Amino acid sequence: MQAWRVHENGEPGEVMRLDEVDRPEPGPGRLLLRVRAANINFPDALLCRGQYQIRPPLPFTPGVEICGETEDGRRVIANPALPHGGLAEYVVADEAALLPAPEALDDAEAAALHIGYQTGFFGLHRRAHLQEGETLLVHAAAGGVGSAAVQLGKAAGARVIGVVGGQQKAAVARELGCDLVIDRRTDDIVAAVKEATGGRGADVIYDPVGGDAYAKSAKCVAFEGRIVIVGFASGSVPAPALNHALVKNYSIVGLHWGLYAQKDPASIARCHEQLTRLAAEGAIKPLISERVPLKDAAAAVQRVADGTTTGRVVVLPDGATR
Repeated sequence: MQAWRVHENGEPGEVMRLDEVDRPEPGPGRLLLRVRAANINFPDALLCRGQYQIRPPLPFTPGVEICGETEDGRRVIANPALPHGGLAEYVVADEAALLPAPEALDDAEAAALHIGYQTGFFGLHRRAHLQEGETLLVHAAAGGVGSAAVQLGKAAGARVIGVVGGQQKAAVARELGCDLVIDRRTDDIVAAVKEATGGRGADVIYDPVGGDAYAKSAKCVAFEGRIVIVGFASGSVPAPALNHALVKNYSIVGLHWGLYAQKDPASIARCHEQLTRLAAEGAIKPLISERVPLKDAAAAVQRVADGTTTGRVVVLPDGATR
């Protein structure tokens, strides 16, 4: 079979190589899956660079999220077992962790549902306790993680403010349903949020960016607001001023979604049921900006790494457009 492999750490476009390899062998408790679609996540770029919290042995195949097919024909969502990631024709995955792909979503959409939407659901509901009528601010609102949070916020009845970089991404955020879009390149984020909320600020802030985005968040969070720390796509990990959080009465809430698989795996299945229902109702639908064949996967991972994409970029190993 064909699989993209990283033989040395570096930029994805430089270190990923399409190899001919044997199919991985499933051990006890695992199943072999044919990859129908593989969603590219920012952690795939970090894996290539050797900057992710998990460092699989070289050579390895990136790709942490797929829609696959079991040997008995079931369409499932899975997180492949590294070092045999999803940017390949076949993977192995833990049988107990497989989730049924929602009928309302095609293969590419199903491949993009799991990590981003689970992260958003846990972040907004379990960690931040977002309430109907509250104001939600989403950084990188046109990206893969941000677009999921926008849709989930709207589904929860929140007023959603999206922060983006550039006019093209602003247009995408509006199409997603943001009530207000702020272009960080031209607008004053803090002033715009305060004006839009009558000086109150945002009740919940969803931050997958870190760096300057966090600094702006702390200046426009509401009384008893919650800043949800999801990741650091900017590459800069902020050092929050805890005295500021004390004086302004807001919470800084961390979210490591992957930890729930260890601590409370049943909660992931329950969340998937909720996401499947929302997908069936049309309340959520992953934004797929590109569907690329397997041969173009390395360039696609590089675009995600560079932050030039909107929504999700999905690899289809058989070259289909589904």
